[in-house]
Amino acid sequence: MIIIALIALTIAVGFLLIRHLHHRRAVAALREALIARRALLRADLPGALGPGWDELCLTAGALVEEINRLDQQHTGQIAQLEATLGSLQEAVLLIDSNNYVLLANQAFHAIFPKAGRILGERLELALHSDAFLRHVAAVRAERAQPRQEIEFVDAEGSTWLEVTGSAIGPFNRRKNPALLFVLHDITRQKRLENVRKEFVANVSHELRTPLSVIKGYVETLVDSHDSMPVADRDRFLKTIQRHTERLNSLLEDLLALSRLESVSPGLARERVDLGTLLAGALDDFRARPAAEVHRISLSIDPAVPPIFADPLKLSQVFDNLIGNALKYTPRGSHLDVSTRLISPEFVEISVRDNGPGIPAEDLPHVFERFYRVDKGRSREKGGTGLGLSIVKHIVQLHGGRVWVESRYGEGANFLFTLPLQQSAASGLPKATAGSASPAGGLG
Repeated sequence: MIIIALIALTIAVGFLLIRHLHHRRAVAALREALIARRALLRADLPGALGPGWDELCLTAGALVEEINRLDQQHTGQIAQLEATLGSLQEAVLLIDSNNYVLLANQAFHAIFPKAGRILGERLELALHSDAFLRHVAAVRAERAQPRQEIEFVDAEGSTWLEVTGSAIGPFNRRKNPALLFVLHDITRQKRLENVRKEFVANVSHELRTPLSVIKGYVETLVDSHDSMPVADRDRFLKTIQRHTERLNSLLEDLLALSRLESVSPGLARERVDLGTLLAGALDDFRARPAAEVHRISLSIDPAVPPIFADPLKLSQVFDNLIGNALKYTPRGSHLDVSTRLISPEFVEISVRDNGPGIPAEDLPHVFERFYRVDKGRSREKGGTGLGLSIVKHIVQLHGGRVWVESRYGEGANFLFTLPLQQSAASGLPKATAGSASPAGGLG
């Protein structure tokens, strides 16, 4: 009897082991089917496992079908959004509830070219901006401002965006809403606003100085007119006259710059012989007392043909460049003005002096409005700080470019190009080595 019982027990244990093995294989098959998102068929099960496994297979298959349907719906919604938002000029960014990027259109990649392939990536890895991440959290918590200006800073500079965010969706199976952000690039507006603020501040400062001097001297003359010595009265009046002339020069330059920056500045182009125009300008300067202590030379390339330009505006360029060279160089300095043909389309004009030169840190800024290399000497000499900015605008209106080459203590060379024909305003020659790009004056 004991032997029979042992044999029966062995058979039962073997049967249970086989059933257990079948169950383990069935669980593994079910796991693989769920990972692959396919239905588990009855034929896939190892052996007959009973009606419970049949019901489990049917339930698992139904769940897989529902998951696949939701995924297709999700993919279709994203594709529809891409088709709708992809061609917008505004940058669009869509993220899910866990800050994974679902969509970023072409305009977004144009603003952030270094973001690369960010679909499916965490937002924190795509955009390194604490301010934007705080805005995302505020939108998700429904306490964000309707519009917020955010600055994105990288190694190449700042990008300002006006960001609007809202919750939409849901776009995932947990029915959590996604966040849609529309980003409008306002970098140019910000720069223009800063330029405007700086310009107003500079104009106010430049106007305040002569007006304060005039006001002070006039008040003194009014209060002490009868008792003031004649010599002091004449000195006061000459000081008032000098600052009035400076104020008038500043206003004239401001008006000239305003006309050049207007929508239609207008160029009265005609056939101009550069040699004749430059010779006339230098003759005018040689007749001035300030030029008697300088040596002035003119070199004209005979290969330069007449150009089509506005002679009055070019005369303004020559007056500013030659006037600066004479004004800011010591007695006995040499001024060399020359022209040369640098291509079949362009002529180059150079105004070189052997004066004190310009420090390297000032070179990128000399064409900016109100910028002065030596503030004290510029005001003492009567400069307005707008001359070189006017030069830059006139040259660019003609289709040329202007720059300066200088080493401190070795003089300065102001150069600009002009197209020979009006239609040659494009295809400007590249800057030479050591030249400063025209970022924006001496005075």
